[in-house]
Amino acid sequence: MEIKNANWDKAISFHGHACPGLAIGYRASMLALEKLGVKRSSDEELVAIVENNSCSVDAIQVILGCSFGKGNLLFRDFGKQVFIIGNRNGEQALRVALRYGALRGGSREARIEYILEAPEEQLFNISWVEERLPQPARIYPTVQCSVCGEGVMEPRARLRESKVICIPCLKQQS
Repeated sequence: MEIKNANWDKAISFHGHACPGLAIGYRASMLALEKLGVKRSSDEELVAIVENNSCSVDAIQVILGCSFGKGNLLFRDFGKQVFIIGNRNGEQALRVALRYGALRGGSREARIEYILEAPEEQLFNISWVEERLPQPARIYPTVQCSVCGEGVMEPRARLRESKVICIPCLKQQS
């Protein structure tokens, strides 16, 4: 697998700079594409479940073609450098987890180079998992919140005293 290529440059351009976090997401994404035997998602074929909201997720978006808008990027706020990546057509997903202690000290540039070039088994625990991947994104009707007047996706609206209310307004009233 060629580590540095045009995809690395695209990830840097999207993120704004090269950093160890971006390199982690880039490397995890490239490994997933290789092991799943697929190419970048042109629409919603691939799904990425990320367990952090760090720089690494920007690389996931660029390399895998997953985004919140397409409904194929899901965020679980666990604070872990763990990525579950699967093809909606497949039965299993790949779990790529950064090994604890895998990152060595040194300069920022040295850490980036290490992440990009180290053998995968030194950086990641990689396993196949049974993961229920979400269905492709659905479009729902918009309803109007009776408090703020803003539109809200119907399944996210709540009813209070027979009136439609959005979640932020509901929280303010509680």
